[in-house]
Amino acid sequence: MRENNYAVIMAGGVGSRFWPMSVEEYPKQFLDVLGIGKTLIQLTHERLRNVVPDENIFIVTNENYVELVKTQLPALHGNQILTEPERKNTAPCVTYAAAKIYAINKDANLIVAPSDHLILKESKFDRIIETALIRSDKEDRILTLGIKPTRPDTGYGYIQFHQDGDIIAGQISKVKQFTEKPNREMAEIFLKSGDYYWNSGIFVWKAKTILKAIKKFKPDLHELFCDNFKIYNTPGEYEFVNEAFRNCEDISIDFAVMENAKNVDVILADFDWSDLGTWGSLFDHLDKDVNGNSVKGDNTHVFKSTDCLINLPNHKLAIIQGLDNHIVVEADNRLLILDKKDEQSLKTYLKAIKEEK
Repeated sequence: MRENNYAVIMAGGVGSRFWPMSVEEYPKQFLDVLGIGKTLIQLTHERLRNVVPDENIFIVTNENYVELVKTQLPALHGNQILTEPERKNTAPCVTYAAAKIYAINKDANLIVAPSDHLILKESKFDRIIETALIRSDKEDRILTLGIKPTRPDTGYGYIQFHQDGDIIAGQISKVKQFTEKPNREMAEIFLKSGDYYWNSGIFVWKAKTILKAIKKFKPDLHELFCDNFKIYNTPGEYEFVNEAFRNCEDISIDFAVMENAKNVDVILADFDWSDLGTWGSLFDHLDKDVNGNSVKGDNTHVFKSTDCLINLPNHKLAIIQGLDNHIVVEADNRLLILDKKDEQSLKTYLKAIKEEK
């Protein structure tokens, strides 16, 4: 039943690999990185409204971003915005949201999605989500959406699945194992094998199913958030949850549950997807000139350069010559010039200059 469908949008991250546009005060989920007049969190919210009633969509975000959420998603009611006092990764976020929604509806079927992904061919997304919801509603299963890999990317987790015959888009397969962010050599092996898909980070499960799994594999985390279900949706929830976050482990849902659970399925997705985790992943979706450059900036002039992503303010007069496969971005007096091949090191560079706390 549609009224049992809920969505949890995770929107508490900093998005530091999108520096210099994305900074802690204004991270990438609140930016219009595609230049289409809508931010990533707005696009995510619109997408999920196709399969979930408006009143059943919840945002989990850092306390510092509540006003940004309210501004960009003004139709939300205050009780649909869940706050984290500090960042403790995705497992505490999921546990909090699942516990709160379970306290509202014990038959709740949850879609958990990041706020900063790009998904094209949304009709295919809707169909796959509907398939996942039916599966999780009828059986005690944990589902994740898998994406066919196009390159040996070391920034993604990989899902190995049981393959019987041809791979059919939209089919459900049992998961053999998860491998979180392998090295380059392993990623190349996974790509060639054909039975590994990228973990999209989009999950579907019953609230009671994921809470049961968390209780089994992370009992301390479960106790912190689920010791008193009656506190949820009351004035006492805020302090109860803040105390839970202060004392809980910093761990992802992948390490906490997905790598340990045996009742995990993957749906092989066929929509165009990107986690927009880096400038390079955005570059794949931007219009380019005859030399393969994506250039944004009315006064930016590019010569003898190829395959570059260039994003400069319109008022900035710039000449760029002789660059290949580079990222050049300026925002608020912060300038990035980076070889695309080295973009996974951006966090390291930011720490070196104390830009990332």
